Amino acid sequence: MTPTLVRQHSSHAQATPHVDPRARARDWSEIQERMLVPLYEAVYERLDVGGDTRMLGLNCGSGLALLMAASRGAAVTGVDSRSPELLDLARRRLLSGTSGDPGADSTVSTRTRGDAPRIVQGTPGDAADPTAPAFTLVTAFEPGGCRAGDSETLGDLLARATPLAARGAAVVLAGWGPPERCATTSVLRVAAKLTDPTHGTGGWRPALRDDLEEVAQRAGLRPDGSGRVACPFGYADTGSAVRGLLSTGMFDAAVAATDRDQVDKELTEALHPYQRPDGTVWMPNVFRYLIARVR
Repeated sequence: MTPTLVRQHSSHAQATPHVDPRARARDWSEIQERMLVPLYEAVYERLDVGGDTRMLGLNCGSGLALLMAASRGAAVTGVDSRSPELLDLARRRLLSGTSGDPGADSTVSTRTRGDAPRIVQGTPGDAADPTAPAFTLVTAFEPGGCRAGDSETLGDLLARATPLAARGAAVVLAGWGPPERCATTSVLRVAAKLTDPTHGTGGWRPALRDDLEEVAQRAGLRPDGSGRVACPFGYADTGSAVRGLLSTGMFDAAVAATDRDQVDKELTEALHPYQRPDGTVWMPNVFRYLIARVR
């Protein structure tokens, strides 16, 4: 069935100066988003996502996690208030049943389901459908806890989303693993350094051990297990790595404080230790996920 795109006006929509939103959406969907595929797969395997799953994906972006759940038979709804460009890509992905990556060798086919995938531009409340059963799975795969204020933002999303979920439904939160096990940490420090050279702080900070648990607790959720997943970041070359990392938004504050050329230069230098003799870039990372339950 054809995925539904629901457009809602949202005061949370964000516009970042000096950024081409179409180029950013393309770089995210073609370069960066696939780095999190092992995380999506691990969570879906652990929760046995399938034909009985009704999933709500928060900050769904260009929809690769939704597509992978739909390929397992799940009925999926994605919601995001930030980027119409990303949501347009998500709709096209779910319509075509492909990853959207021009370099991909395979097609991810979605099974025929009674419920069409839905893509909603707005808040979780805008995704409410009083005629449909409650969601059995809510995912917040965007890594949290590493930018100023993102825990509060995630808490607000969960507060709006959990009333749409069934009692006992799984809520999955994701974040970076220990800094010493994430090679990308040294690259992300560029964001902090350029944002505030005096204090070395700014739009990024290392993830803390209990970040996810604290968000879940504030949202009134019951923790029910966690896990760690290797998610290496691999790029064809340094230029691709820079574009992919910039598409995350982690360096927006640094670009605003300096300029794009300076950020590109600093990122390229920080990536140098991870460049292989053939020009590719490889950074081993570990991501963490928390499974919590709606009370």
